[in-house]
Amino acid sequence: MNETDAGAASPAIPSKKKNDHLSLDRKWKSFPNVPHLLQYVNTGAYFGKIRVNGKQIRQSLKTTVFSVAKTKLIDFINREQKRKRIDGNFNDAHARYLEELAADHTLSEGTKAYYRDRLKALLKSWPELVGKRIDAITETDCQDWAKRFSTEFEARNFNNTLSILRQIIEIGGCEKSANPAYKIQRLGVKPTELHLPDLDTFAKVIATVENAGARQSKDCADLIRFLAYSGCRISEARLCNWADVDQERGTLRIQNAKTRKRSGASAIRIIPMIAPLKEHLERLRLKHKPKPEDGICRVHDCERSLTNACTTVGVPRLTHHDMRHFFATRCIESGVDIQTVSRWLGHSDGGALAMKTYGHLRNEHSQAMAAKVKF
Repeated sequence: MNETDAGAASPAIPSKKKNDHLSLDRKWKSFPNVPHLLQYVNTGAYFGKIRVNGKQIRQSLKTTVFSVAKTKLIDFINREQKRKRIDGNFNDAHARYLEELAADHTLSEGTKAYYRDRLKALLKSWPELVGKRIDAITETDCQDWAKRFSTEFEARNFNNTLSILRQIIEIGGCEKSANPAYKIQRLGVKPTELHLPDLDTFAKVIATVENAGARQSKDCADLIRFLAYSGCRISEARLCNWADVDQERGTLRIQNAKTRKRSGASAIRIIPMIAPLKEHLERLRLKHKPKPEDGICRVHDCERSLTNACTTVGVPRLTHHDMRHFFATRCIESGVDIQTVSRWLGHSDGGALAMKTYGHLRNEHSQAMAAKVKF
Protein backbone atom coordinates (compact mmCIF):
# COMPACT_ATOMS: atom_id res chain seq x y z
CA MET A 1 0.00 0.00 0.00
CA ASN A 2 1.47 3.36 -0.98
CA GLU A 3 1.39 6.51 1.09
CA THR A 4 -1.58 7.87 -0.83
CA ASP A 5 -3.65 4.77 -0.16
CA ALA A 6 -2.67 4.76 3.48
CA GLY A 7 -3.68 8.41 3.81
CA ALA A 8 -7.10 7.73 2.27
CA ALA A 9 -7.73 4.81 4.61
CA SER A 10 -6.95 6.75 7.77
CA PRO A 11 -9.72 8.90 9.34
CA ALA A 12 -9.22 12.61 8.89
CA ILE A 13 -8.07 14.31 12.06
CA PRO A 14 -9.88 17.63 12.43
CA SER A 15 -7.70 20.62 12.98
CA LYS A 16 -7.47 22.10 16.48
CA LYS A 17 -9.28 25.20 15.27
CA LYS A 18 -12.30 23.19 14.12
CA ASN A 19 -12.48 21.38 17.45
CA ASP A 20 -12.13 24.36 19.77
CA HIS A 21 -15.72 23.85 20.93
CA LEU A 22 -15.82 20.06 21.28
CA SER A 23 -16.21 18.43 24.69
CA LEU A 24 -13.28 16.44 26.10
CA ASP A 25 -14.82 13.18 24.93
CA ARG A 26 -15.33 14.79 21.49
CA LYS A 27 -19.05 13.82 21.49
CA TRP A 28 -20.63 17.24 22.01
CA LYS A 29 -20.12 20.48 20.11
CA SER A 30 -21.07 23.84 21.62
CA PHE A 31 -21.70 27.20 19.97
CA PRO A 32 -20.36 30.32 21.75
CA ASN A 33 -22.70 32.57 19.75
CA VAL A 34 -25.74 30.43 20.67
CA PRO A 35 -25.61 29.67 24.41
CA HIS A 36 -27.47 26.58 25.67
CA LEU A 37 -27.22 24.85 22.24
CA LEU A 38 -25.32 21.58 21.81
CA GLN A 39 -24.87 19.20 18.92
CA TYR A 40 -24.30 15.47 19.34
CA VAL A 41 -21.44 14.83 16.91
CA ASN A 42 -22.22 11.19 16.10
CA THR A 43 -25.75 11.87 14.80
CA GLY A 44 -25.76 15.62 14.16
CA ALA A 45 -28.85 16.03 16.39
CA TYR A 46 -29.19 19.27 18.37
CA PHE A 47 -29.95 19.52 22.08
CA GLY A 48 -30.88 22.32 24.47
CA LYS A 49 -29.06 22.56 27.79
CA ILE A 50 -30.00 24.76 30.74
CA ARG A 51 -29.66 24.74 34.53
CA VAL A 52 -32.91 25.18 36.50
CA ASN A 53 -33.02 25.27 40.30
CA GLY A 54 -29.49 23.88 40.44
CA LYS A 55 -30.37 20.96 38.18
CA GLN A 56 -28.91 20.63 34.69
CA ILE A 57 -31.45 19.76 32.01
CA ARG A 58 -30.48 18.52 28.55
CA GLN A 59 -33.22 17.76 26.06
CA SER A 60 -33.31 16.82 22.38
CA LEU A 61 -34.64 19.50 20.04
CA LYS A 62 -35.49 16.75 17.53
CA THR A 63 -33.74 18.28 14.53
CA THR A 64 -30.39 18.15 12.73
CA VAL A 65 -30.91 21.55 11.05
CA PHE A 66 -29.08 24.44 12.75
CA SER A 67 -31.64 27.16 11.90
CA VAL A 68 -34.54 25.01 13.14
CA ALA A 69 -32.60 24.16 16.30
CA LYS A 70 -32.13 27.85 17.13
CA THR A 71 -35.89 28.45 16.87
CA LYS A 72 -36.74 25.41 18.98
CA LEU A 73 -34.10 26.39 21.53
CA ILE A 74 -36.03 29.58 22.39
CA ASP A 75 -39.19 27.57 23.18
CA PHE A 76 -37.13 25.10 25.22
CA ILE A 77 -35.53 27.87 27.31
CA ASN A 78 -38.85 29.69 27.88
CA ARG A 79 -40.53 26.45 28.93
CA GLU A 80 -37.81 25.43 31.34
CA GLN A 81 -37.35 28.88 32.86
CA LYS A 82 -41.01 28.92 33.83
CA ARG A 83 -40.09 26.16 36.24
CA LYS A 84 -37.52 28.33 37.99
CA ARG A 85 -38.15 28.82 41.68
CA ILE A 86 -39.43 32.36 42.24
CA ASP A 87 -37.77 32.76 45.61
CA GLY A 88 -39.95 29.82 46.74
CA ASN A 89 -42.68 32.24 47.80
CA PHE A 90 -46.42 31.84 47.06
CA ASN A 91 -46.93 35.60 46.71
CA ASP A 92 -44.35 35.86 43.92
CA ALA A 93 -45.69 32.77 42.14
CA HIS A 94 -49.21 34.16 42.47
CA ALA A 95 -48.09 37.47 40.90
CA ARG A 96 -46.38 35.61 38.05
CA TYR A 97 -49.57 33.60 37.44
CA LEU A 98 -51.58 36.82 37.08
CA GLU A 99 -48.98 38.24 34.66
CA GLU A 100 -49.13 35.12 32.48
CA LEU A 101 -52.94 35.12 32.62
CA ALA A 102 -53.10 38.75 31.48
CA ALA A 103 -50.66 38.04 28.62
CA ASP A 104 -52.50 34.93 27.36
CA HIS A 105 -53.95 36.04 24.01
CA THR A 106 -55.88 32.77 23.55
CA LEU A 107 -58.31 33.54 26.40
CA SER A 108 -61.27 35.90 26.24
CA GLU A 109 -61.57 38.71 28.79
CA GLY A 110 -64.57 36.91 30.30
CA THR A 111 -62.51 33.76 30.87
CA LYS A 112 -59.66 35.76 32.42
CA ALA A 113 -62.13 37.46 34.77
CA TYR A 114 -63.51 34.04 35.77
CA TYR A 115 -60.00 32.74 36.60
CA ARG A 116 -59.25 35.86 38.64
CA ASP A 117 -62.48 35.27 40.58
CA ARG A 118 -61.44 31.67 41.20
CA LEU A 119 -58.07 32.90 42.51
CA LYS A 120 -59.81 35.32 44.88
CA ALA A 121 -61.98 32.45 46.15
CA LEU A 122 -58.85 30.34 46.71
CA LEU A 123 -57.10 33.04 48.76
CA LYS A 124 -60.27 33.80 50.73
CA SER A 125 -60.72 30.13 51.63
CA TRP A 126 -57.01 29.61 52.41
CA PRO A 127 -55.61 32.95 53.72
CA GLU A 128 -52.52 31.21 55.15
CA LEU A 129 -51.20 30.87 51.58
CA VAL A 130 -50.25 34.55 51.58
CA GLY A 131 -46.54 34.76 52.35
CA LYS A 132 -46.16 30.97 52.60
CA ARG A 133 -43.13 29.28 51.07
CA ILE A 134 -43.94 26.90 48.23
CA ASP A 135 -41.93 24.07 49.78
CA ALA A 136 -43.91 24.48 53.02
CA ILE A 137 -47.23 23.60 51.33
CA THR A 138 -47.93 19.96 52.17
CA GLU A 139 -50.33 17.34 50.87
CA THR A 140 -52.18 17.49 54.20
CA ASP A 141 -52.62 21.26 53.81
CA CYS A 142 -54.09 20.73 50.34
CA GLN A 143 -56.41 17.99 51.54
CA ASP A 144 -57.71 20.14 54.41
CA TRP A 145 -58.38 23.00 51.98
CA ALA A 146 -60.11 20.69 49.46
CA LYS A 147 -62.35 19.28 52.18
CA ARG A 148 -63.51 22.79 53.17
CA PHE A 149 -63.74 24.22 49.67
CA SER A 150 -65.64 21.29 48.11
CA THR A 151 -68.52 21.76 50.57
CA GLU A 152 -68.95 25.43 49.61
CA PHE A 153 -68.61 25.36 45.83
CA GLU A 154 -70.00 23.24 43.00
CA ALA A 155 -67.77 20.68 41.29
CA ARG A 156 -66.90 22.80 38.25
CA ASN A 157 -65.73 25.75 40.35
CA PHE A 158 -63.81 23.44 42.68
CA ASN A 159 -61.98 21.79 39.76
CA ASN A 160 -61.01 25.11 38.16
CA THR A 161 -59.77 26.52 41.48
CA LEU A 162 -57.73 23.36 42.07
CA SER A 163 -56.15 23.77 38.63
CA ILE A 164 -55.10 27.33 39.52
CA LEU A 165 -53.56 26.13 42.80
CA ARG A 166 -51.59 23.46 40.91
CA GLN A 167 -50.33 26.02 38.37
CA ILE A 168 -49.18 28.52 41.01
CA ILE A 169 -47.29 25.88 43.00
CA GLU A 170 -45.64 24.72 39.77
CA ILE A 171 -44.70 28.29 38.80
CA GLY A 172 -43.18 28.60 42.28
CA GLY A 173 -40.62 25.94 41.39
CA CYS A 174 -42.27 22.67 42.39
CA GLU A 175 -42.22 20.05 39.64
CA LYS A 176 -45.46 18.28 38.79
CA SER A 177 -44.33 14.96 40.26
CA ALA A 178 -43.74 16.62 43.65
CA ASN A 179 -46.67 19.06 43.53
CA PRO A 180 -48.93 18.29 46.54
CA ALA A 181 -51.98 19.78 44.80
CA TYR A 182 -51.80 17.01 42.20
CA LYS A 183 -52.54 14.53 45.00
CA ILE A 184 -56.02 16.05 45.30
CA GLN A 185 -58.60 14.43 43.03
CA ARG A 186 -60.91 16.50 40.85
CA LEU A 187 -64.64 16.13 41.43
CA GLY A 188 -66.97 14.54 38.90
CA VAL A 189 -69.21 17.10 37.21
CA LYS A 190 -72.80 15.87 37.01
CA PRO A 191 -74.98 16.91 34.07
CA THR A 192 -77.35 19.75 34.87
CA GLU A 193 -80.75 18.47 35.92
CA LEU A 194 -83.30 20.39 33.89
CA HIS A 195 -86.66 21.47 35.34
CA LEU A 196 -88.45 22.89 32.32
CA PRO A 197 -92.13 23.75 31.92
CA ASP A 198 -94.53 21.99 29.57
CA LEU A 199 -96.16 24.04 26.80
CA ASP A 200 -99.23 24.98 28.87
CA THR A 201 -97.12 26.13 31.82
CA PHE A 202 -94.81 28.09 29.49
CA ALA A 203 -97.85 29.88 28.02
CA LYS A 204 -99.07 30.75 31.55
CA VAL A 205 -95.65 32.16 32.53
CA ILE A 206 -95.50 34.30 29.36
CA ALA A 207 -99.04 35.61 29.93
CA THR A 208 -98.22 36.43 33.57
CA VAL A 209 -95.12 38.40 32.56
CA GLU A 210 -97.00 40.21 29.77
CA ASN A 211 -99.91 41.26 31.98
CA ALA A 212 -97.88 42.23 35.05
CA GLY A 213 -98.69 45.91 34.48
CA ALA A 214 -95.13 47.27 34.52
CA ARG A 215 -93.96 49.71 31.84
CA GLN A 216 -91.81 47.09 30.10
CA SER A 217 -93.88 43.97 30.84
CA LYS A 218 -94.76 43.35 27.19
CA ASP A 219 -91.16 43.89 26.08
CA CYS A 220 -90.01 41.40 28.74
CA ALA A 221 -92.49 38.83 27.44
CA ASP A 222 -91.21 39.41 23.89
CA LEU A 223 -87.61 38.84 25.05
CA ILE A 224 -88.60 35.55 26.70
CA ARG A 225 -90.32 34.43 23.48
CA PHE A 226 -87.26 35.36 21.42
CA LEU A 227 -84.93 33.36 23.71
CA ALA A 228 -87.25 30.34 23.71
CA TYR A 229 -87.86 30.36 19.93
CA SER A 230 -84.24 31.01 18.85
CA GLY A 231 -82.09 29.18 21.41
CA CYS A 232 -79.94 32.32 21.82
CA ARG A 233 -77.91 32.99 24.92
CA ILE A 234 -78.99 36.26 26.55
CA SER A 235 -75.68 37.88 25.54
CA GLU A 236 -76.32 36.83 21.92
CA ALA A 237 -79.91 38.09 21.96
CA ARG A 238 -78.66 41.54 23.02
CA LEU A 239 -76.54 41.73 19.84
CA CYS A 240 -79.25 40.67 17.38
CA ASN A 241 -80.43 43.48 15.09
CA TRP A 242 -83.17 43.49 12.49
CA ALA A 243 -80.43 43.44 9.84
CA ASP A 244 -79.67 39.90 11.05
CA VAL A 245 -83.13 38.69 10.01
CA ASP A 246 -83.37 37.35 6.47
CA GLN A 247 -87.11 37.06 5.94
CA GLU A 248 -86.70 35.79 2.37
CA ARG A 249 -84.50 32.85 3.29
CA GLY A 250 -86.11 32.38 6.68
CA THR A 251 -82.82 32.60 8.59
CA LEU A 252 -81.42 34.47 11.58
CA ARG A 253 -77.75 35.46 11.96
CA ILE A 254 -76.40 35.17 15.52
CA GLN A 255 -73.03 36.30 16.87
CA ASN A 256 -71.58 33.40 18.82
CA ALA A 257 -70.89 34.46 22.40
CA LYS A 258 -68.64 31.57 23.41
CA THR A 259 -66.30 31.07 20.48
CA ARG A 260 -62.85 30.38 21.90
CA LYS A 261 -60.03 32.47 20.49
CA ARG A 262 -57.86 29.40 19.99
CA SER A 263 -60.49 27.56 17.97
CA GLY A 264 -61.19 28.02 14.28
CA ALA A 265 -64.95 28.17 14.85
CA SER A 266 -66.92 30.89 13.10
CA ALA A 267 -67.79 34.05 15.01
CA ILE A 268 -71.37 33.82 13.71
CA ARG A 269 -73.92 31.12 13.06
CA ILE A 270 -76.96 31.22 10.81
CA ILE A 271 -79.99 29.24 11.91
CA PRO A 272 -83.30 28.53 10.19
CA MET A 273 -86.18 30.31 11.89
CA ILE A 274 -88.78 27.90 13.26
CA ALA A 275 -92.42 28.84 12.67
CA PRO A 276 -93.05 30.41 16.12
CA LEU A 277 -89.96 32.63 15.70
CA LYS A 278 -91.07 33.77 12.24
CA GLU A 279 -94.53 34.67 13.55
CA HIS A 280 -93.05 36.43 16.60
CA LEU A 281 -90.67 38.55 14.50
CA GLU A 282 -93.37 39.43 11.97
CA ARG A 283 -95.64 40.62 14.79
CA LEU A 284 -92.81 42.75 16.25
CA ARG A 285 -91.96 44.18 12.83
CA LEU A 286 -95.57 45.30 12.23
CA LYS A 287 -95.85 46.66 15.77
CA HIS A 288 -92.59 48.66 16.01
CA LYS A 289 -91.64 49.27 12.34
CA PRO A 290 -87.91 48.99 13.21
CA LYS A 291 -84.86 50.14 11.26
CA PRO A 292 -82.23 47.52 10.23
CA GLU A 293 -79.80 48.75 12.89
CA ASP A 294 -82.40 48.54 15.71
CA GLY A 295 -82.10 45.71 18.20
CA ILE A 296 -84.72 42.97 17.94
CA CYS A 297 -85.19 42.89 21.72
CA ARG A 298 -86.19 46.22 23.28
CA VAL A 299 -85.10 45.11 26.77
CA HIS A 300 -81.94 43.14 27.62
CA ASP A 301 -82.95 41.51 30.88
CA CYS A 302 -86.13 39.86 32.13
CA GLU A 303 -84.82 37.70 35.00
CA ARG A 304 -86.86 39.45 37.70
CA SER A 305 -90.04 39.29 35.61
CA LEU A 306 -89.47 35.57 35.01
CA THR A 307 -88.89 34.89 38.70
CA ASN A 308 -92.03 36.77 39.77
CA ALA A 309 -94.13 35.04 37.10
CA CYS A 310 -92.89 31.58 38.16
CA THR A 311 -93.79 32.37 41.77
CA THR A 312 -97.27 33.47 40.70
CA VAL A 313 -97.86 30.40 38.52
CA GLY A 314 -96.36 28.10 41.18
CA VAL A 315 -93.53 26.50 39.21
CA PRO A 316 -89.75 26.27 39.84
CA ARG A 317 -87.79 29.42 39.00
CA LEU A 318 -86.77 29.83 35.35
CA THR A 319 -83.79 31.83 34.04
CA HIS A 320 -82.70 33.33 30.74
CA HIS A 321 -80.59 30.23 30.07
CA ASP A 322 -83.51 27.91 30.80
CA MET A 323 -85.21 29.35 27.71
CA ARG A 324 -82.24 28.07 25.66
CA HIS A 325 -82.69 24.63 27.22
CA PHE A 326 -86.43 24.87 26.52
CA PHE A 327 -85.71 25.55 22.83
CA ALA A 328 -83.36 22.55 22.56
CA THR A 329 -85.82 20.30 24.38
CA ARG A 330 -88.73 21.23 22.10
CA CYS A 331 -86.56 20.68 19.00
CA ILE A 332 -85.46 17.20 20.10
CA GLU A 333 -88.97 16.22 21.21
CA SER A 334 -90.17 17.33 17.77
CA GLY A 335 -87.78 14.86 16.14
CA VAL A 336 -84.77 17.06 15.26
CA ASP A 337 -81.51 15.09 15.69
CA ILE A 338 -79.13 16.19 18.44
CA GLN A 339 -76.24 17.04 16.07
CA THR A 340 -78.46 19.53 14.20
CA VAL A 341 -79.75 21.06 17.44
CA SER A 342 -76.13 21.35 18.60
CA ARG A 343 -75.25 23.40 15.49
CA TRP A 344 -78.29 25.63 16.00
CA LEU A 345 -77.12 26.26 19.58
CA GLY A 346 -73.66 27.24 18.35
CA HIS A 347 -71.74 24.31 19.85
CA SER A 348 -68.52 23.38 18.06
CA ASP A 349 -67.98 19.95 19.65
CA GLY A 350 -70.00 17.89 17.17
CA GLY A 351 -72.89 17.39 19.59
CA ALA A 352 -70.98 16.00 22.61
CA LEU A 353 -72.28 18.59 25.08
CA ALA A 354 -75.82 18.45 23.68
CA MET A 355 -75.80 14.65 23.92
CA LYS A 356 -74.63 14.87 27.53
CA THR A 357 -77.33 17.42 28.40
CA TYR A 358 -80.25 16.22 26.30
CA GLY A 359 -79.41 12.59 25.46
CA HIS A 360 -82.13 11.24 27.74
CA LEU A 361 -84.73 13.17 25.72
CA ARG A 362 -83.75 11.32 22.56
CA ASN A 363 -84.20 8.02 24.38
CA GLU A 364 -87.62 9.06 25.70
CA HIS A 365 -88.66 10.23 22.23
CA SER A 366 -87.43 6.97 20.73
CA GLN A 367 -89.50 4.95 23.23
CA ALA A 368 -92.56 7.08 22.51
CA MET A 369 -92.15 6.53 18.76
CA ALA A 370 -91.62 2.78 19.28
CA ALA A 371 -94.92 2.58 21.15
CA LYS A 372 -96.71 3.72 17.99
CA VAL A 373 -95.44 0.83 15.90
CA LYS A 374 -98.13 -1.83 15.30
CA PHE A 375 -98.08 -5.21 13.54
